[in-house]
Amino acid sequence: MRRQLLVSLAILALALSLTAVSGGRVAAQIPSYIVVFHDSVDADSETDALERAHGFASDFRYAHALKGFAARLTPAQLDRVSRDPDVAFVSLDGVVHAIGTGPITSGDQAPTGIRRIAAATTTTAHQSSNVAVAVIDTGIDLTHPDLNAVNGTNCVRTRKSANDDNGHGSHVAGTIAARNNGSGVLGVAPGTTLYAVKVLNSVGSGTFSQVICGIDWVTANAGVLNIKVANMSLGGGGANDNNCGTTNGDAMHKAICNSVTAGVTYVAAAGNSATDFAGQVPAAYPEVLTVSAMSDSDGQPGAIGGPPSCRIGETDDAFATFSSFATSPADQSHTIAGPGVCILSTWKGGGYNTISGTSMATPHVTGTVALCIGNGGTPGPCGGFTPAQIIQRLRTDASLQPPTYGFSGDPNHPAGVRYYGYLVYAGGY
Repeated sequence: MRRQLLVSLAILALALSLTAVSGGRVAAQIPSYIVVFHDSVDADSETDALERAHGFASDFRYAHALKGFAARLTPAQLDRVSRDPDVAFVSLDGVVHAIGTGPITSGDQAPTGIRRIAAATTTTAHQSSNVAVAVIDTGIDLTHPDLNAVNGTNCVRTRKSANDDNGHGSHVAGTIAARNNGSGVLGVAPGTTLYAVKVLNSVGSGTFSQVICGIDWVTANAGVLNIKVANMSLGGGGANDNNCGTTNGDAMHKAICNSVTAGVTYVAAAGNSATDFAGQVPAAYPEVLTVSAMSDSDGQPGAIGGPPSCRIGETDDAFATFSSFATSPADQSHTIAGPGVCILSTWKGGGYNTISGTSMATPHVTGTVALCIGNGGTPGPCGGFTPAQIIQRLRTDASLQPPTYGFSGDPNHPAGVRYYGYLVYAGGY
């Protein structure tokens, strides 16, 4: 049965179809596969040769995050392709769903989550990051006045822009970098350049092959566009093989590993199943910074705020009841927490919306990574670091904050075997 990725939205509980979706239409019944070549292979010429020899047409070609292609293959075609000596492994495709400072300009506001991680106060905010951020999601509202959003790529309908027709990606984008422009809301790193990488359609649905298409684009353009951080608010069934997907045939893991090697730090949502994320990907990949969610209602520590306004059952300064968590030391080593309950941010159509989930916690951390690399033209403490070093720098800085900064469920106030990590801290950058 196909593995599935579920969007990490606390407000959504979407049933997944087992039929691949492409461009908003149900694809043919012939299954889709992701074929991964050995690294030494010329991907284009070998794909051309396989298409001619076995009578199929690829839907996507990959040359940067991995070498290979995605295509619908009959059993006979799959058998022949799998036995080709240039093929490393074949993955069955699956379905994904949308899981320096200065004064704040008069008329703008810093949402509670931004203030809770010390990215802003009621009167001051950071400047934009020195690097660009890729949002791998439903796209971004490219004309939203509160966002410095640039068209990246559309892996759903390849001839169209990556404009957001769902809302989820725009919400993520605003938490990362909504402008300090005198209206709307403020992001962690206001005004930072955001590249829209659309891998999910208008109903928040896509495929593994589309997600890998997005990762491949980020990897190909990271150098020329100065993309150093990527947000993936996606999570679902899978596992870490500690071998970048080579042992268990996980093409997405291999793609992320190669993109990390190219210098991109990936930040991923832990998921909303309130279970150990060891069975969730990309959260379980040790190469990503995995984000759990905590609840905050007043933008300050101390658990003195009332219950969050939009979600019954949560309390101020405590782990979010829906948030997935780590239990093993290996998974704990790349886990951190962010505010994820009742988060106000930008939305499609130039609007704003309040929603909850580890999807909403993740961009708080993504923006903090961007600030740590540098902001306001000044290099930050993470400048020149590798993605692995950046992950550990953020976790270390979070752990050094006084216990009063944290929340019920963090390592200073543990919740049994459930590990949510320390709350990310953006104040030092």
